[in-house]
Amino acid sequence: MSPMQTLSLLLALSIDLNIAITAGILTHRSGAGVPQAILTSAGATATGLGIYLAAGAAYK
Repeated sequence: MSPMQTLSLLLALSIDLNIAITAGILTHRSGAGVPQAILTSAGATATGLGIYLAAGAAYK
């Protein structure tokens, strides 16, 4: 991998972690339990990384 690809992957990971934490906090504050908040944040992370990896595979 080139340094640019590595940096863009790290940036995507950082963005996905921010989205996951925000989704988890919002889910927990809306009255859901901790396990539901964790599952929601994990789903948000998987979706974001899936979109990034699919886009990277399409343009390769």
